[in-house]
Amino acid sequence: MIIDCHGHYTTVPQAHHEFRSAQLAHLESPSLPEPAYPPIGDDAIIESIEANQMRLLRERGGDFMLLSPQASMMQHHVEDVATARVWAHRCNDLIARVVQLFPDHFAGVCQLPQTPSGPLQPSIAELRRCVEELGFVGCNLNPDPSGGYWTAQPLTDRYWFPLYETMVELDVPAMIHVSTACNPSFHTLGAHYINADTTAFVQLLVGDLFERFPGLRFVIPHGGGAVPYHWGRYQGLAVRMGRPAPYEHLMGNVFFDTCVYHQPGMDLLYRVIGADNMVFASEMLGAVRGTNPETGSGWDDTKRYVDALPMDDEQRRKVFELNARRLYPRLAARPPRGGTAQGHGGGDDD
Repeated sequence: MIIDCHGHYTTVPQAHHEFRSAQLAHLESPSLPEPAYPPIGDDAIIESIEANQMRLLRERGGDFMLLSPQASMMQHHVEDVATARVWAHRCNDLIARVVQLFPDHFAGVCQLPQTPSGPLQPSIAELRRCVEELGFVGCNLNPDPSGGYWTAQPLTDRYWFPLYETMVELDVPAMIHVSTACNPSFHTLGAHYINADTTAFVQLLVGDLFERFPGLRFVIPHGGGAVPYHWGRYQGLAVRMGRPAPYEHLMGNVFFDTCVYHQPGMDLLYRVIGADNMVFASEMLGAVRGTNPETGSGWDDTKRYVDALPMDDEQRRKVFELNARRLYPRLAARPPRGGTAQGHGGGDDD
């Protein structure tokens, strides 16, 4: 069985985007009416999924996807806490409807209503709602709600501890995932995401977070950013700082996904990180769309690259399925079924 742990609902019906535009317009001009969320019928959701994520799951031999709201549209840089709460709530409810309509092929991962240096209580409340009421299996955590200006405390700071306590209590992991970049120096998809993946790993490397929270689990997406390529640097820095080696210190709690879009990059990820800490993912219909002219396949068809790795059957099953089940134990409450995706059970950038 093949579980894709990194999918975003980038193909939402247009009415959802129009609501967000109206939300932001109201913030800019309070004299404008506060928008009501529009009715979105099941048919619109089914069409948006069948023609996109479901189609690609079928074509590429996948079975199941962990689906979260569109990352670049989380827009955590918007400072109004009430607006962030409503937006996250609506985005997560839409994910829940996809899961209800396609229960054999999707599980929900929630957006948190984060704001720059804002309170974490709204995020804790939304995480509880999504897990306990909607059956979600994880969350996305933005280490830089400012959108590229890095005003937040590092992930090892006590600021984050109440959220971590809730994650451990609920037994859910977080994928570390930033949103759109507001800093013009950083292209959102080409630089900001990769910067954040790398920065988050180094924050964990120099801290002692997992001594305090041994049950806390993170997924670092996009193949870990620059981390596999510079693994020797991080090993050397750990020695220089008198820190434990990265494998000893972090790799019981940190996993890397396979959103790497060429074979040499996937080969490096496997050789450096290894099958025990890799989870299959594609981020299909996200940051890198279209066809690779050298292969004739989609850039985000990552299964073909994983298939080409020199793994044995046990390692392959870990990457495609077992590591995801270990990371997301709440999948056991609504277990993905075997067999390639077959259809209905009842965009934009990444």
